[in-house]
Amino acid sequence: MTEHLKRSTSAREKDWDVVIKPSKGNAPDLGLVWRYRDLVWMFFKRDFTTFYKQTVLGPVWYIIQPSLTAMTYYIVFGKIANLSTDGLPPFLFYMSGTIIWSYLASCLTNNSEVFSKNANLFGKVYFPRLVVPLSVAMSGLVAFAIQFLLLLTVAVGMKIADPDLALSYRFLFLTPLVLLYTAVLGIGAGLVVSALTVRFRDLVYAVGFMTQLWMYATPIVYPFSQIPERYHWFYYINPMTTPVQAFRSALFDVSALPVALVLANLAVTVAITLCGLALFSRAETNAMDTV
Repeated sequence: MTEHLKRSTSAREKDWDVVIKPSKGNAPDLGLVWRYRDLVWMFFKRDFTTFYKQTVLGPVWYIIQPSLTAMTYYIVFGKIANLSTDGLPPFLFYMSGTIIWSYLASCLTNNSEVFSKNANLFGKVYFPRLVVPLSVAMSGLVAFAIQFLLLLTVAVGMKIADPDLALSYRFLFLTPLVLLYTAVLGIGAGLVVSALTVRFRDLVYAVGFMTQLWMYATPIVYPFSQIPERYHWFYYINPMTTPVQAFRSALFDVSALPVALVLANLAVTVAITLCGLALFSRAETNAMDTV
């Protein structure tokens, strides 16, 4: 009787294009996510349209925000605190760190409330929940692209005015790797937070504060070369040290990081991402009952 039921169930499943089954273990089905890649694109377009709806300046905000941030850092940390910029023009130094950090912060903060912000949608139709964090990371690439073009334009202008300014072409090869690294880290950290906020809702209010602290613990407003050696251990466990410094190194040929530090950052990023995937996969099974 049991064998007959199994055969009949298997036969019925062959008549369907998609069969929804409970997930096994703590890992999401990445193959299923790939099959829903069109939905990722749809969510990306939705987020992009929603952001610009009823705005006056539109994409110009992507230029205004980092520019004002870089100018503020220049006044506070460059003029008042008199911090070194590794010989780079202050605007290029602060802007390069700001746009990388902004991309990480957008992935982290926008993914921290995936379940609560999409509760109505998640409760009505099934699709791999990992689709939403992936679309958020894609949306952040638009802002990065605009800001990166601004940074390149200013850098080329300064290079023309000052031929001694080092401008490397390695960014053509290294920038995609830096972006991939940052996206994986941002998604992984966002998945951890989103999974935990299902049970601990007050964690949402701490995300912005913790992200700000993390920024100051990353060499964005100060160069890694100025960090005393006795504190280097902290930057071995701060996974954002590598993308910020690698991005500047690729663009302006500043000093690179030790290989051991890069490998340590990579290991931390992999650990955060795997932990995020496991927690997110476990949380999505009963998130709609608790959100």
